[in-house]
Amino acid sequence: MRRAAALAGALLLAAAPARAESVAPYAIVGDAIPMPLAGAKGDAKRGQAIVGDRQVGLCLLCHPGPFANERAQGTIGPDLRGAGARWSEGQLRLRLVDSQKVNPETIMPPFHRTQGLSRVAGAFRGRPILDAQQIEDAVTYLQTLTD
Repeated sequence: MRRAAALAGALLLAAAPARAESVAPYAIVGDAIPMPLAGAKGDAKRGQAIVGDRQVGLCLLCHPGPFANERAQGTIGPDLRGAGARWSEGQLRLRLVDSQKVNPETIMPPFHRTQGLSRVAGAFRGRPILDAQQIEDAVTYLQTLTD
């Protein structure tokens, strides 16, 4: 199982498109990043597109969720249904930016961290999987999932 999880993480990093943007600064307070990375709230519609796109957000590779038209959703991560009821905006943001800060044993890759990573494809070194605005859009969408 551990080997399959490591492979899934490597595939996530290899499947992600390269981003030219650097990592936005942030401060962790408890188990959350309370302030938006992009300086403003995200857009839920754009966030839904990011979360539901296996080539951009990559979420459905590991997580099931409320995506009726998407087959073969993942089962490794928790269900995204109810994410907005389970976690605050800041908690969701930290989990997307760097979930290892919450759970050092997680297999979820950091979506907005570039330092201290191993086995990252050359084209992706030094680039976050999601830029600051994409993180905010995904957080805003996930907050709408309260059922």
